[in-house]
Amino acid sequence: MAERLVILSDMWGSKKGLWITSYLGYLQQYFDITFYDCQELGDLEVAVSSEENIHHAFVNGGIDTAVAHLLKKENEPAHYLGFSVGGAIAWKANNMGVPMKSLYAVSATRVRVETQKPNCPIRLLFGDQDIYRPKSTWYEKMGIERELIKNFGHEMYTDEKMIKKVCLDLLNLVTQKNRYGSKEKAV
Repeated sequence: MAERLVILSDMWGSKKGLWITSYLGYLQQYFDITFYDCQELGDLEVAVSSEENIHHAFVNGGIDTAVAHLLKKENEPAHYLGFSVGGAIAWKANNMGVPMKSLYAVSATRVRVETQKPNCPIRLLFGDQDIYRPKSTWYEKMGIERELIKNFGHEMYTDEKMIKKVCLDLLNLVTQKNRYGSKEKAV
């Protein structure tokens, strides 16, 4: 039986998410996948879908609403893959009780303000040019290995090279039982 993988979109959800089909194409043969559009999960209603308006809606209640919905929907342990705000939602959801076998978060905005680490193996991936990435002191304080990809910014998860890397990392996790953790780097 395939392992479950819960995927949480970035702030754009399915609206600008053609890149997500690449992840699904690679991973669906190895995982039983549940996909959540974070705008839907957070009950976001914005009159004008600008980056600023969507960000504002997530920060002012959308993230908390999405976490509450995940708490109702997800009660079986699964692997989680979150992009941008999806990574932050997964992080908070685990801290609120959503059971996770692992969390792989790519360009996870807002985790830099978190003070409590999820209770599962964590892998955070950021581009070295991502202005939303945590500072090195945050990683030290949280006891998490820092993994930066050179010459990439915030939306690196939409790049085909990063899609292949993340998918391979997830496949290695499941096929080789390679657990990534707080002080070890799994590459």
